[in-house]
Amino acid sequence: MIHTVNAVRSLQAVAITVGLALFLWSTGLPTMIRFAEADSITSASDTISNSAPSLGADHTIVFTTPNGLSVGQTIELTFPIAGGEFILPALLAEDDVDILVNGNASSTQPLTAAAGVWGVSTTTSTITFETPTDSGVSSSSVITIRIGTNAVDSGTGVNQITNPSNTGSIGIEIGGTMQDTGQVRIAIVDQVTVSASVDTSLTFTVSGTSGGTTVNGSPTTTSAATTATTLPFDTLVVGTSETLAHNIAVATNASNGFTVTTEISGPLASSLADTIDGFIDGNDTNTPTAWQGPAGTLSDTDTYGHWGLTSDDTSAGRSSEFSSDTWVAASTSPIIVMGHNGPADGVSVDSVAQIGYQIEISALQEASDDYSTTLRYIATPTF
Repeated sequence: MIHTVNAVRSLQAVAITVGLALFLWSTGLPTMIRFAEADSITSASDTISNSAPSLGADHTIVFTTPNGLSVGQTIELTFPIAGGEFILPALLAEDDVDILVNGNASSTQPLTAAAGVWGVSTTTSTITFETPTDSGVSSSSVITIRIGTNAVDSGTGVNQITNPSNTGSIGIEIGGTMQDTGQVRIAIVDQVTVSASVDTSLTFTVSGTSGGTTVNGSPTTTSAATTATTLPFDTLVVGTSETLAHNIAVATNASNGFTVTTEISGPLASSLADTIDGFIDGNDTNTPTAWQGPAGTLSDTDTYGHWGLTSDDTSAGRSSEFSSDTWVAASTSPIIVMGHNGPADGVSVDSVAQIGYQIEISALQEASDDYSTTLRYIATPTF
């Protein structure tokens, strides 16, 4: 009888267990209860700023953590360092790393974490992040870690990790006390040398202007048309200044730009050796000065008449020699009338200028119908 009772009780226990299992399965409760298990990180990548051997590089490591992190857990990045692989600088510090959770920047501080602040510590081969003391990371969060000069959230990074000296593929381990682990991988490749040559180029154009043209703010407009090779002042009127002009244009691929100078072969003189002297009154002024007429002092031939030049050059990269309506004497020494600090296209403001020439005589200027000199423009590019 006793054996029969025990057998019945055993059958009842089995029936209860099976019944409970069927009940739980029908309600779906087993799917609601899930024990935490270690998983592999997903969508993991490491984008580096430089893939050349033995050179410094920024790292941007991104991955998704299936289980997230609890308070006090860590993420640890391990860089292989044996056999000429990665070199983590001794000065690598908290400012050189950022950690973002789901795209949101997080505060960091050296070593130990605090409320709202991740802790960061480094060794010769690892970088470790500890969660803030008051919050973890939810499951399926995207973690972004920046290392190097691309770290900008808690200070600006200055130290980079040095790439392995050998080419090839190499892995970086992602682990720590968090439940999820994995690896990202980068490729170290030799740099490619690209070579090419470009011929130097220079086009320099001098062209005439029409009468009635205003030059560099002068109240005296041009009195006649000019050509690329002539400045025909014709018959001068006592006490009346007369102006003529040239347009110049430069096109060049000189990386350091160019200068344009003008110079004369000798004095503006007649066949009788009389001269129209350099502005002002034969003093050959080389500092741009407002125009003034000759003094016309008897027995001082330098004051009988004079001439000078101006430029409206406003090119970038240099201080203009001339302000509005200022003049210097024409000279046998080169005078800079235009310049630029880079390539020019022959059309834009940095590539063109207008050069004006002005003469004025007094009643004492010696008579002659053949005053002349030769004017030269010289364009000098610097490649």
